[in-house]
Amino acid sequence: MRRNFDDPIYKDWRIKVYKRDNFCCQMPGCKAKKKGLQAHHIRKWSTAASLRYELDNGITLCRRCHDQITGQEHLYESIFMKIVRDKK
Repeated sequence: MRRNFDDPIYKDWRIKVYKRDNFCCQMPGCKAKKKGLQAHHIRKWSTAASLRYELDNGITLCRRCHDQITGQEHLYESIFMKIVRDKK
């Protein structure tokens, strides 16, 4: 299934991720705010269909950090899950 960025359910999920993360990149050491933010699926969209719209499966990253982890997402999964878990 291809992602539809205009899907209202997807848009709602993305905004909830941004709000929870205070519209700031959550990559440790990065301080990017408000501009160029992207909602990243911690467990990949393509392989974790049941988690696509779960708030706990999303984290806010700036474009630079998101580009840095592309292709290596599995290396960051536990780090991002801990960051999200610690917000509760």
